[in-house]
Amino acid sequence: MFFSAAGDSFKAMRGIVRFLATGFYVGKVPIAPGTAGTVIGVLFYIFICGLPLVLYIITVITFIFLAAWLATIMQEIIGEQDPPEVVIDEMAGFLVTMCFHKFDISLVLAGFVIFRIFDIVKPFPIRWLERNFLSGWGVVLDDVMAGIYANVALWFFGLLMPNL
Repeated sequence: MFFSAAGDSFKAMRGIVRFLATGFYVGKVPIAPGTAGTVIGVLFYIFICGLPLVLYIITVITFIFLAAWLATIMQEIIGEQDPPEVVIDEMAGFLVTMCFHKFDISLVLAGFVIFRIFDIVKPFPIRWLERNFLSGWGVVLDDVMAGIYANVALWFFGLLMPNL
């Protein structure tokens, strides 16, 4: 009930929330908004990948909390449990995918594809997280878990194909 009592006086704030939660409005694309949101996650990753590891981890954790908060507000604004236009969760999931990996364009592309596969297929417990956590946490935690799976898969493929 963050905005309901405030009425139109928070219109600008709702606009900022929508702008951020939709990944600068790319979540509004009619086809594959989650994939479009992941592209924005890739761009954000490229922007922060040079941070020292501790700062990268702090940034990702902070981003996850911000994403859950914004997703919760968007649920109230839109009136849906997991609005498809909210793609900040895909951005967070991709940042988790790339955690502890060096920047390499082939790793970024592989991470993108693997993350999208896990986010779409939703193996256990991804779908369970999505359904059993209320508010924006359900929206975000499934993508964080898909990011963890994708991160581990990147390490696994790196062992199988050392040039990756």
